[in-house]
Amino acid sequence: MEDRRVVGEVRRGDDAEPFDELRPLLFTIAYEMLGSAADAEDVLQDSYLRWRETDPETVENTRGYLTQIVTRQSLNRLRSLRRRREDYVGAWLPEPIRMEHDASHDVLLAESVSMAMLLVLETLGPTERAVFVLSEVFGHSLVEIADMIGKSDATVRQIAHRAREHVRARRKRFQPDSDTSRAVISQFVRAANTGDVQTLMDVLAPDVVQISDGGGKVHAALRPISGAAQVANFLIRLARTSMADMRAEFGIFNALPAVLLRSADGRLDSVLMVEMADGRITMLYAVRNPDKLHSTDTVRTLRRDGDHS
Repeated sequence: MEDRRVVGEVRRGDDAEPFDELRPLLFTIAYEMLGSAADAEDVLQDSYLRWRETDPETVENTRGYLTQIVTRQSLNRLRSLRRRREDYVGAWLPEPIRMEHDASHDVLLAESVSMAMLLVLETLGPTERAVFVLSEVFGHSLVEIADMIGKSDATVRQIAHRAREHVRARRKRFQPDSDTSRAVISQFVRAANTGDVQTLMDVLAPDVVQISDGGGKVHAALRPISGAAQVANFLIRLARTSMADMRAEFGIFNALPAVLLRSADGRLDSVLMVEMADGRITMLYAVRNPDKLHSTDTVRTLRRDGDHS
C-alpha cells in the first residue's frame, strides 16, 4: 500500500487548516474507537504530527486520508488499552464527554456515543470495532475501509457481517433526551436526597441497573446493582453518608441527561448518566474514577460528516 508520508518535511503556514476543520469528525471517530476522550486527544495529536509531514500534493482525498491515519492510530492504541482494561478494578465505563447539545438532530450519532452502545462496542475486537464504526456510523464503504485498515475486501466483508450481528444481538433501544426525562430525573434526585423510597421506586424501572466506575481509586460498587429496591436502597445510603453534602448540577453527557455531583469545595465527585425508557429510569452509569473526570468541563463538538474534498 502506498505510503503518502514524506519523512522529515514539516508543513508550514495554513497547512493545518484542513486538520482543524475536520477535528470534530476525527475526534468522534477516535472516541468511538477508544471510549476515552484523553486517548482520543492523544491519537489526534499523533495524527496531526503525521499530517504535518505529508506532502499535500500526494493526497487526493483529505477527509479519507486523515480518517485513515486516525483509524490506524486508534487501532494501535486500542490494542494496548484492551490489555490494561483486563486488570481494571471493578466495572469499567467509558470516559464521559460533555456535549454541546443532546445530538437529537442526529439520532444515529447520539446513539453511537451513548454509554450503552460504547459498552457494546467494547465487546468487539479492535478490528471489528473499527469496521463497524466506520461503516455503520460514518458511512464508509467496505472497500474504503479495507484500504484504511490494510485488509482485503473479502476479509472486511466478513468482519462487517460478524460485527453487525454481534451489535444487533446486544443493542438496546435508544431514546434521546426529552423534557419528560429531565422532569423525572429532577424527581429522582429529590427523592434520593430526602430518602423518599416510594418515589424512587416509582421512577425506577423494576429491572433498573446501576454501574459504578471508581477504577480502584475511590469507593464504588465493584459489581452492577440490579433491581429497583436494591438500587433505591444503595442510592439512599449514599445520599445519607458519603454524598450527604454534595451539590447536584445537570448536564448532557454522551447524549444522555446527567447529574453532576460536587463537594462543598466545588470538586467534581461523580457524573451520573441516566438512561430512560417509557418514562422510567432503566440504567444509571456513575463515573467516579478521577482520571475520567479531568475534562468534564470541555464541551465536545461531535460530527459524523466532514469535508469530502
